[in-house]
Amino acid sequence: MGLFERKRVEEVVEVERPVVPETSEPAVKTNRAKVIAFTNQKGGVAKTTTTLNLAVAFAETGHRVLCVDLDPQGNLTMSQGIDPDTLELSMYDVLVHGTSIREVIRKREIDIACASIDLAGAEIAMSTQIGRERSLEKAFRPILEDYDFICIDTPPSLGLLTINALTASDKVIVPVQCEYLSMRGLIQLQNTLSMIRENLNPNIEIEGILPTLVDSRTVHAKEAIEILEENFGDRVFASRIRKTVRFAEAPVKGMSVLKYEPDGKAAFAYRELAKEVLSHGNR
Repeated sequence: MGLFERKRVEEVVEVERPVVPETSEPAVKTNRAKVIAFTNQKGGVAKTTTTLNLAVAFAETGHRVLCVDLDPQGNLTMSQGIDPDTLELSMYDVLVHGTSIREVIRKREIDIACASIDLAGAEIAMSTQIGRERSLEKAFRPILEDYDFICIDTPPSLGLLTINALTASDKVIVPVQCEYLSMRGLIQLQNTLSMIRENLNPNIEIEGILPTLVDSRTVHAKEAIEILEENFGDRVFASRIRKTVRFAEAPVKGMSVLKYEPDGKAAFAYRELAKEVLSHGNR
């Protein structure tokens, strides 16, 4: 049995409600954005790269997409040519001061809610707030109908910022570098997700585990993928994100790899990943 194969029993209690006239409520549910957190407490696994390029691949297929940079390093923000040091408002203000998220969104290849180094102090600033784990979920409510997908880039930790992301999300995509030590962190992530389900967000699910930085020339990488598939089965995406210098070059130009080298292998891989995720939603 895979690490994530944990059955949950949810008790449904029917409550009598007064009959009310039909409203736009069904449309709200139909048009609500699918929120995806990209999470791995280990850094250097192409998490930011995956968040941006999958989001751009969604946008290429006509979907409305928002990226949310929740990492104090601001790499996602910089990857779209925005200098975090020049921002007057950022996700820090959204989480700590209740600023409207619309005020920190910039339009680039996709819409992006920007981060700044101020986010490094957000966890301390939020620590005394009531409902601090739901600050991001609350910030999303006014914009859920504005987008088809909201993609959240999380810090390489399982602290309060990541907990906010998981509480606000429907799905989790876990980029995993194909080496043994990187995969061990999945156990810790599983424990965090169990806690989130029990206390904050019972509906969150693993969308998939994505092998990244794959060097198919090495035996170790092949063995690592085999271990992933043995443990997680069809939760492992068929798509493989291979090592390429394009992932380092594209952010310097302030663009996704799909725009930087649209006909390259890296762009193709993320378009294939987008097809996988979209097909999951149509099951």
